[in-house]
Amino acid sequence: MRASQRAYTALRDDILQWRLLPGTVLAEVEQSQRLGVSRTPIREALSRLNSEGLTRAAGGRGVVVSGISLSDVDELFELRETLECRAAGLAAQRGNPNVFAALRDEFGRAPTLLTAAESGRREYYTLVERLDEAIDQAIGNTYLIQAMKSLRIHLVRIRRLAANDTARLTTAAAEHAAIAGAMADRNPRLAEAATILHLQNSLGHIKATQRKEPHG
Repeated sequence: MRASQRAYTALRDDILQWRLLPGTVLAEVEQSQRLGVSRTPIREALSRLNSEGLTRAAGGRGVVVSGISLSDVDELFELRETLECRAAGLAAQRGNPNVFAALRDEFGRAPTLLTAAESGRREYYTLVERLDEAIDQAIGNTYLIQAMKSLRIHLVRIRRLAANDTARLTTAAAEHAAIAGAMADRNPRLAEAATILHLQNSLGHIKATQRKEPHG
């Protein structure tokens, strides 16, 4: 892996996992020492992060980690509803019902993961990623897939704001099961409706969390 790719991956993961908080200054010298690469790969990595909106130029301060406001959350979910509802309908039409039926059943058992140790929670998030991958594979639309992947970078970051709420995650597991079930039944309208319900509930919960613990 190229040094610039290593630097980008490390910085992106630190931002998404909130190890680098909004407003953190990403000085080239400091980050090159921390990550063990020269300043040129760091500069290239920061350029990519800027283009994705994870960092921003801050005048004389250099590059800083971007903040997340309530208006940012609203805008991301407006885009998310547009993209994911369309994808849900297409996946119900074009996907393999057996794949989504298996995912539905796994989400039905997900609450037991959420009451387990941290490893169980990581397994749950892996299951969510598998549903995303199954939808991407089912829709067969390169442009829609790319747009959703770009969006998911920010959604991972936002999701971490409420990641420790077991009650919400348990409800979300049931919502994901309903989405996968609609796709297994080849019911596009139900898949879209289930997706809208999940997004509305997620948005409400995240915004409530943001009001209690503002970031950026």
